Amino acid sequence: TDLKQISEGSVVLLHACAHNPTGMDPTPEQWAEISKVMKDGKLIPFFDCAYQGFASGNAPQDAFAIRMFIDHGHLLATVQSFSKNFGLYGQRVGALSIVGQDADEAKRVLSQMKMTIRPMYSNPPKYGAQLVKTILSDDGLTNDFVDQCADMAKRIDSMRTALRSALEEGGADRSWEHITKQIGMFAYSGLTKEEVTALRDDHHIYCTLDGRISMAGVTSNNVEYIAGV
Repeated sequence: TDLKQISEGSVVLLHACAHNPTGMDPTPEQWAEISKVMKDGKLIPFFDCAYQGFASGNAPQDAFAIRMFIDHGHLLATVQSFSKNFGLYGQRVGALSIVGQDADEAKRVLSQMKMTIRPMYSNPPKYGAQLVKTILSDDGLTNDFVDQCADMAKRIDSMRTALRSALEEGGADRSWEHITKQIGMFAYSGLTKEEVTALRDDHHIYCTLDGRISMAGVTSNNVEYIAGV
């Protein structure tokens, strides 16, 4: 309903997968409906893809929504971050991709992008980008990357199960099923600001004030401690 009220030509930011902070993604059917509403309303999709490989555990599959929108004829933009899935957080590696109408439009868009980045950073460091390029240019290394993302996704899922089980076994006074229903790196815990502050000040457990937990920081060594406080 909200999308239908947006003015024609507006840019709409969408999370491609592993929505941050909720961990709740649209189903394929819901994505198709979103695509239709945006197409009918002549809205411009702008995808944020920061956790590819950490949603389904299959990096190509996690780009499903973007490919669907392109198949539906959308002209769109996508920003990708390789900080998490390539383990290059300190390098801040990413890419901006734009799908234009034709080669001429693509040339004009690229010209505008160059004008924008010139006064911002001109020539960014190449080290992290070259690492990503090397891996994704080689089929064998790309397959290794996909497999390792799957391993990370499985580990995070196992920590979701372990955290929920430990909380429930501890006699929790609320439902924690949402922890295992969510996907990706983060869990939207439902903790209040006051509860988060108490965790931080009294037990040195850190998460954002809205209760978002980084599941990547939950391990077999600390999950019992986290649940026990």
